[in-house]
Amino acid sequence: MESRWRMPAIFNPTRFGLALALIAAALLRFWALPQGVPFSVQVDEPEVLVRAVRMMKTNDFNPHFFDYPTLYMYMQAGVALVRFLVGAMQGQWAALSQAPHEAFYVWGRALTAAMGTATIWVVYRAGMRLGQRKALLAAGMFAVMPLHVRESHFVLTDVPMTFFVMLTLVMSLRARERATVWAFAWAGAAAGLAAGTKYNGVLALMLPILACLMTPAVRPSRLVALFWIVTTMVVTFLVVAPYTVLDLPTFLNQFARLTGEYRAPSTIGEPVWLIYLKHLRNALRWPGSLIVIAGLLLGIYRTIAGPDRGLWLLLTLFPIVYFRFISNQSIFYGRYLLPLLPFLSILGAAAVVMIVDQVRATGAPKVVRNAVTIALALITIAPPAYTSITFNANAAKVWTTELAYKWITRELPAGTTITFESRQVLLPLTYKATYLPQLRMHPLEHYVKNGVQYVVASSAINGPYFDVQNNGPARYPEEYEGYMSIFRRSQEVARFSPSSDHPGPELRIFRIAARTEQ
Repeated sequence: MESRWRMPAIFNPTRFGLALALIAAALLRFWALPQGVPFSVQVDEPEVLVRAVRMMKTNDFNPHFFDYPTLYMYMQAGVALVRFLVGAMQGQWAALSQAPHEAFYVWGRALTAAMGTATIWVVYRAGMRLGQRKALLAAGMFAVMPLHVRESHFVLTDVPMTFFVMLTLVMSLRARERATVWAFAWAGAAAGLAAGTKYNGVLALMLPILACLMTPAVRPSRLVALFWIVTTMVVTFLVVAPYTVLDLPTFLNQFARLTGEYRAPSTIGEPVWLIYLKHLRNALRWPGSLIVIAGLLLGIYRTIAGPDRGLWLLLTLFPIVYFRFISNQSIFYGRYLLPLLPFLSILGAAAVVMIVDQVRATGAPKVVRNAVTIALALITIAPPAYTSITFNANAAKVWTTELAYKWITRELPAGTTITFESRQVLLPLTYKATYLPQLRMHPLEHYVKNGVQYVVASSAINGPYFDVQNNGPARYPEEYEGYMSIFRRSQEVARFSPSSDHPGPELRIFRIAARTEQ
């Protein structure tokens, strides 16, 4: 009797679907996790990881760096501690000084991947307020979302912040249901975690505040609940980022510099909001983009007409406000869109289910209804999943940057002086490496005078100037000749060209000393 009773719970289709979404999310986020370590880590990864490792090694928890709050650095310091202990037990090192920073990247990235995977479950919990079908489809859509899959591979703050933003949403919806001060206080604390991960996360505070204002009978009153929302948010932020107060002058100076950089005039011809929309279109493709637009329109309509205006207001207003906020900044990355994506997934799922229900209401044959359901599911899941799988498949390959790194560390002795275009290949500290935006910034004599022995040119930087098909040399004669004056008078010793097995930029390594000595 017991086994018969348990079978339906074990094989519940919704739970099975959620499990599949979580498994798919984990596979996509943990696949190719070591990519680029240690020679080509993502921009800003060292800003978090190196400081976390230093905290573990020195017991100094002041980051002395406030471009980010410290919550994720502290979490990474905890992971680094475990990694060091495991490495010590395996005989990899016998002291803290023997553990290099690059040994901690994969474990640090695993924490990001785990939080990215956990976000799928939080999306599901938020979507359950609209129903099981919408929640399950939203979890599936977000599980394969390319931008989130990609950024879950790096030690950066955007994926963790997205997790805490969604946690704030779920806690805010829970507070609406319970209508108690303490429930709203917990939602405020979740917003404090989001802000303590990245300053932009402070916008999550609007979720519990809106939830409180849209709840008709908060006990004992809305005013008290609002007070505790703000209080717990501030207290939580200070607990997880204490040196914003303990080292107040440094924080204020660096925060002022940071905001100045984000408000500087943009040198990009296109509006930032348009660039972000292109990022979303490339990730979702046009069919998925249209479904997301339909979801936003549905959210706006439900916010105005009901029912459950409070729920739809939270789901719709936050992504609009957040998109407006990041679009006003002169510095932009695709990863800045991440906090919007769970909301767009839920709204898109709601639009799909609404369309399916409308088709069913017409009395169409079952074959037609099933065809519409399958088609919409494929449109929302398949293109983003393909993009995510393609990204991981390419990331798992040996890139030209890795080939160049291995050649340099194998063929050139420690102490060699090398200048690179950009920071696509990072060498160990035993090499005297410098990095420039473009090699042509200086003539060959400059490199000789400064003792540079090798320079590395990258097609990712100089490619347009050498693109014969698009008439690059004629369109950019000054830039082209600047490079050629260096190349003609140097000796090319290695070249790593991209292929289907080795993606990446073409990297050319030139030896300067040999040619100038002749």
